[in-house]
Amino acid sequence: MCGIVGKMATLILPADWIKNWEKSGKHEFVQLCKDLTEKSNHDSTLKDIQAALYELCWHVVQGNLKLDLAATVLGDMMELRDDMPSILADVFSILDIETGAMEEKNKRDHYTQLVGACLLFVPDAILKERLDPETLESLGLIKQAHQFNQKIVKIKTKLFYKQQKFNLLREENEGYAKLITELGQDLSGSITSLLVLESIKSLIGCFNLDPNRVLDIILEVYECRSDQDEFFLPLVKSYMCEPLTLCHILGFKFKFCQEPNEETPRSLYHIAAALLHHNLIELEDIYVHLMPLDAAIVEEHKRDITEAKQIARKLTMVVVPSEKSEDKDREKDKEEEKNDKPPDNQKLGLLEALLRIGDWQHAQSIMDQMPAFYATSHKAIALALCQLLHLSVEPLYRRAGVPKGAKGCVLRPLRNKRAPRPAETFEDLRRDAFRMLCYLGPHLSHDPILFAKIVRLGKGFMKEYQSDSRNEVKDKMDTLLSCFLSIADQVLLPSLSLMECNACMSEELWGLFKLFPYQHRYRLYGQWKNETYTSHPLLVKVKAQTVDRAKYIMKRLTKENVKPSGRQIGKLSHSNPTILFDYILSQIQWYDNLIGPVVDSLKYLTSLNYDVMAYCIIEALANPEKEKMKHDDTTISSWLQSLASLCGAVFRKYPIELAGLLQYVTNQLKAGKSFDLLILKEVVQKMAGIEITDEMTLEQLEAMTGGEQLKAEGGYFGQIRNTKKSSQRLKDALLDHELALPLCLLMAQQRNGVVFLEGGEKHLKLVGKLYDQCHDTLVQFGGFLASNLSTEDYIKRVPSIDILCNQFHTPHDAAFFLSRPMYAHQILSKYDELKKAEKGNRQQQKVHKYVAACDLVMAPVHEAVVSLHPPRVWDDLRPQFYATFWSLTMYDLAVPNNAYDREVNKLKAQVKAIEENADMPLNKKKKEKERCKALQDKLQEEEKKQLEHVQRVLHRLKLEKDNWLLAKSSKNETITKFLQLCLFPRCIFSAIDAVYCARFVELVHQQKTPNFCTLLCYDRVFSDIIYTVASCTENESRRYGRFLCCMLETVTRWHSDRAVYEKECGNYPGFVTIFRATGFDGGNKADQVDYENFRHVVHKWHYKLTKASVHCLETGEYTHIRNILIVLTKILPCYPKVLNLGQALECRVHKICLEEKEKRPDLYALAMGYSGQLKGRRAHMVPENEFHHKEQPVRSATPASQQNGPGNTGKPAAGAGKTDEGSTEDADRSKEKSQGAAKPANKTNSTAARVTTSNGNGAPNSTKAIKEREEKEKGGKEKKEKKDKTPGSTPEAKGDGRRDKQRDERAAKEERAPREGKEKTPKADKLKAEDKGGKDDKAKAGNGEPKEPSRERDAAAKEPKSKEKGDRGAATGSLKSPVPRSESAESERDHKRRKLDAHSSPSHSSSVKDNSNELKDSASKHHINYNSVARSKSREREMDKKDTESARGRSKEKKDEKDKKDRKRDHLNSEREASLESKRRKDENGTNSTKHSTSASPSSDSPVPADKEKSKRSKSSSKEKNESVKPERLSGGKKESRHDKEKADKKDKRDSSGGKEEKKHHKSSDKHR
Repeated sequence: MCGIVGKMATLILPADWIKNWEKSGKHEFVQLCKDLTEKSNHDSTLKDIQAALYELCWHVVQGNLKLDLAATVLGDMMELRDDMPSILADVFSILDIETGAMEEKNKRDHYTQLVGACLLFVPDAILKERLDPETLESLGLIKQAHQFNQKIVKIKTKLFYKQQKFNLLREENEGYAKLITELGQDLSGSITSLLVLESIKSLIGCFNLDPNRVLDIILEVYECRSDQDEFFLPLVKSYMCEPLTLCHILGFKFKFCQEPNEETPRSLYHIAAALLHHNLIELEDIYVHLMPLDAAIVEEHKRDITEAKQIARKLTMVVVPSEKSEDKDREKDKEEEKNDKPPDNQKLGLLEALLRIGDWQHAQSIMDQMPAFYATSHKAIALALCQLLHLSVEPLYRRAGVPKGAKGCVLRPLRNKRAPRPAETFEDLRRDAFRMLCYLGPHLSHDPILFAKIVRLGKGFMKEYQSDSRNEVKDKMDTLLSCFLSIADQVLLPSLSLMECNACMSEELWGLFKLFPYQHRYRLYGQWKNETYTSHPLLVKVKAQTVDRAKYIMKRLTKENVKPSGRQIGKLSHSNPTILFDYILSQIQWYDNLIGPVVDSLKYLTSLNYDVMAYCIIEALANPEKEKMKHDDTTISSWLQSLASLCGAVFRKYPIELAGLLQYVTNQLKAGKSFDLLILKEVVQKMAGIEITDEMTLEQLEAMTGGEQLKAEGGYFGQIRNTKKSSQRLKDALLDHELALPLCLLMAQQRNGVVFLEGGEKHLKLVGKLYDQCHDTLVQFGGFLASNLSTEDYIKRVPSIDILCNQFHTPHDAAFFLSRPMYAHQILSKYDELKKAEKGNRQQQKVHKYVAACDLVMAPVHEAVVSLHPPRVWDDLRPQFYATFWSLTMYDLAVPNNAYDREVNKLKAQVKAIEENADMPLNKKKKEKERCKALQDKLQEEEKKQLEHVQRVLHRLKLEKDNWLLAKSSKNETITKFLQLCLFPRCIFSAIDAVYCARFVELVHQQKTPNFCTLLCYDRVFSDIIYTVASCTENESRRYGRFLCCMLETVTRWHSDRAVYEKECGNYPGFVTIFRATGFDGGNKADQVDYENFRHVVHKWHYKLTKASVHCLETGEYTHIRNILIVLTKILPCYPKVLNLGQALECRVHKICLEEKEKRPDLYALAMGYSGQLKGRRAHMVPENEFHHKEQPVRSATPASQQNGPGNTGKPAAGAGKTDEGSTEDADRSKEKSQGAAKPANKTNSTAARVTTSNGNGAPNSTKAIKEREEKEKGGKEKKEKKDKTPGSTPEAKGDGRRDKQRDERAAKEERAPREGKEKTPKADKLKAEDKGGKDDKAKAGNGEPKEPSRERDAAAKEPKSKEKGDRGAATGSLKSPVPRSESAESERDHKRRKLDAHSSPSHSSSVKDNSNELKDSASKHHINYNSVARSKSREREMDKKDTESARGRSKEKKDEKDKKDRKRDHLNSEREASLESKRRKDENGTNSTKHSTSASPSSDSPVPADKEKSKRSKSSSKEKNESVKPERLSGGKKESRHDKEKADKKDKRDSSGGKEEKKHHKSSDKHR
């Protein structure tokens, strides 16, 4: 008290008053006191006066003011109020305590003197009441303090503790009876508590009643008449104001009810609550009388949680069914008993009573003493709190929550004026309602109506929140939003879990939740799933029961019982969706065959449940404990694949919001993780019907080049119908959340990220799969955007090509893929504008307008693409050509008429089937027929539209083509850039792009585009596919294979029919080649490649493909083998066509099957698949001579070189070589027929001679034979040339015997150098020879313009090197040597590999082997072709190297002799091993191998003696005329007999091979000398 008074005084009395007391201070003080006494508020006046007096007296005690001055003023004060002496006595009593505690004696003296001075106007009696006895003694008011204290004790004892002697038998009974009658009378009239109180006082006085007993009887009557609060509460208040006495009496009543078998009456709780509410007693005082103790309550709560967890554990344990059911029954009985018996808890009873009367403050205090939600877990308390909440929110609910048309029941407000004030605004909810809800927690489930009210209030608030954008209220609104989110988390969702399958509440709650952004919703679901169920024993049990029930349903779920199981799932999901879906998803991750039934069974879910399903799926996908790869680290885990499939199916079938899932995939891509693209792929596939697969059939691929309707009908494996709504939903989700472009860009960037960022520690196989998945999803997603976004939406979102590539670092192929639909949209819209502007309907006008529209749209693109590549690129390719290539699609180039016809016929067949179906109802028939007819009309309209479009595009290309290629450097360089920047990147982008690339090359050829060499382009594509194949992923190799197949289809069409070739290639610039000769006129002649030469070229391509394939198969590298097998499978319709090439492949593939069966099963499966298909194609293969030498045309001399001819590389460029080849072969055949078993040796020798020629070693013999034959055929060739000019004949070459002779001599000298090198590096030199030959030809070719012969010769030595560099720097289609090897180890490896090859397949021993033996071994097999190849090469080398070789000849003679001996030894060994192995293999293989080995000779490596060579040559020349006239025949029987003769002679050959070789080399060296 002194503290308060001091505080007040300090505020009242300034210090300067005391200093100037006599002048002004006294007057001011008196005036202040007068003012204070005149105040109307009695309480505050009293306190202020006390404070002022205390301050004045304190200054006296401190010595600041003189005693007499203060006493005078205090005396004057007495007149102001009657009770002023009592007030002053109170101040003195405080100062008495304070000064008594002080150590300074002078201050105590000042105080005593002051009180003594005031004795005149303060009565003694008052001071004796208030002051301490010692003070009174010092003032002289009492004699002795000790005696005074004793007297006080005696008086108090007499007053309070001495019992009165009442007559209990007579007077009191009557008094109590009258008291009860008085209290129990009818109170409806004018009787008030004051009247009754007066009667009670009279009764107490008259009958000497005990006041405490009277109070007890008043409370008893109040308890019986608890509805009469208005009467009894004022009575109690006015009867006795001592709260403690009241508490003791109430406590005694509560104690009595705690006895065994006693129950506390509700009326007692009510009067206790009422007295608390009106502050007649304190909660702390009554609380201690209530049972049980708080510690016991905490223990009980812990026990409940433990029991709940045990029950949950039992439910999840595997037990015998009978035991489980018994346990369940026992638990149920226990639960019922617990619920039936009301809680004997007086604290909870008082709490309920407080809530019923609306005393929220005291109720809250009691609940704070208990564990969370313990009080409200009792239904009565929960309902009481719900009732109070109903009253609190009623006005606001009527204003903002009642839905239209709803009336609702009106609630009567509490009569209690002290109850919480009802909320009028949303801000008012923060006062009490939110707090009440938080105390209620999950037990709002007891009152679904209140649940609905709170949810509707939330909806009303969200509407206000979204519409009110004022800044001044934003903070308040944000606070309220967070409050509503907290209520949803802590109250609404847990309450829903405890409601038994209330679908209406679930839908009502979704009405609120759908107004929150998905981030808030998913946060709430996460809390609900992972935290809420641990907070309360009831929820723990509910979770266990839900899991138990979910297990029961899932065990029985099948396709057949989807409907009943679906209903059960729906029922269970209304209350606890998170727990149910968590379990269902865990099952799906293990058993993917559940996906179908589960998806079908989800049709009974509510909207909220679907949203929760989406969250649960995302949470399962993001589970950090799950590995997304299988243990082998090469494949994506099956659980992820299962979840992805489920995503696609669920999101398509049901209206679930996609934003969260799409954002999750985007975030994963941002983080550099591409596994989850699988989900996007599935979602787009299922929802939009856009399928991405490289396993398309040709029919599907054809359909994919048409319009949207044709794609939907015939382009996909699964006909996904009714995707309109689902694709619209997907589109809206992407556009609303601005995810369309970010997803595209992230996928495009992530493709390289997979390899360079993710790929470091991952298995190569997995990296390839992830790359493919990323790429395929990009293609699929881009296709979806192109077909579903409107023109405006697409153009608004996709930036220009230079921004995409330079700012966003999008790879060029992906950037054009995204931009392509935009260009098509823009061109069409511009075309429509131009059409509307001018009303011309003629076709020609339309085409011109279309071209103009293209120019307008594409001009900025042409400028933009310049920045994508270095300036030197545009020296050869124009930006216009580059942009045209990348901006067109197959839809623009050709109309798939067959596909349209096929789909229309299918629909007609459907209509017919519908008409014939008698079971179908008529109305359904009609609907189906209408549907089919409408589709037919759509398809036909679409076909017509596409036809017009293609015509316009082709006309545009025709106008553009002259400006496409500049070819400033060379045609070779132009083709390189075209392949590098256009063809290769796009042909592996998608299956349709692969077809497009092949079709575009054909189109450029057909358009007769200047500076485009078709032959060179095809040659570069087919020549060396090793590098491109090795660098592909699995899906890319499929697309690359498809591209090669389409290219081969075109080549095969030209190859198969002379008429087609003449029509499509005859006079086209793509097939123009320039032949050069050092004739007298020195001119160059441009000419077309004739049909037969083209067939040779095609054979060379087939050989190159075989060579590359065998190399890849023999590397042992997983990627090489897998990719080449995929490519070979794709090109099977067009390759292999030649029997011996097919056999070579079959042999290698069989070897792969044997090697990989145990090691790499996937390679084994691929190899077995290809092997089977290859065997099936064997019937379509032809012998080599049928493939590229149907007739024996009469031709003359060989030109020196061929302008830009792709066939130069190891191919005949002249007719003479081919004639030799044919006549030699025919001569061999006639000898075999006539000379019996002893003669095949000659054939072998001649073959060997040809082998050495093709390898560049046996030139003297071959050149001599060539020379003789050329002279004989000269006349015939001159005649033929007039009729049909061929690339193999030029005027300069025609009668020039002398020049031929010179050429032969030069070839003879030239052959030494390669032979010397060959002994050291058998493999590398052969490859060099082949490459060099091809490169020389191309180098000599120049730019396609005639050159002077002298300049040709001068440049001849320089050009091959520069050309070689150019070729090596070119794109992956260049003609490089596949595997460079070290020279020292070469011969050993070569030898071993020859042994292995001979062992694995003697029948194919001389087909294309490992690179060291390629040319040598294959020569015997392809002798028709490669004999002439080598001759043409040797002639070219003669012309270039004559002078240099003649100088070096003699210096190397000695070295030659030594080399011959070494070579002889090698040949002996290899021949012996090969022949032994082939003999053993033939015995095993029987007749099959005899057929295959007609063109293969094991002794093909052995040299031929000169005398045999001569006799063979003479025979061959004598029979030449006859053989050239006869048509070639190769029946199976003849092959076999021929092979038998060969087999019979093998032993003789082996024995004599050593001698033959020595003789041969001896003669050869003589010639060189």
